Amino acid sequence: MNILLVLIPVTLLVIVVAVALFFWAVNHQQFDDLDSPAVLPLMDEPPTPTAEPETPAEPIAKETDQPGTHL
Repeated sequence: MNILLVLIPVTLLVIVVAVALFFWAVNHQQFDDLDSPAVLPLMDEPPTPTAEPETPAEPIAKETDQPGTHL
């Protein structure tokens, strides 16, 4: 019977924590949309836009093999 002196307060504490977590979840909109997460894996991904190659702003100077051009 002495175990009831421990189990009853522990049970009440667990219930209070569960109720507090439930109200926290409700206040943070965890239960607003229950249908979309189940459908998201079934939806097709939108097509990714093709990236065009970037053109440099200034043309790159070509190296020459002429003597005297190297510093």
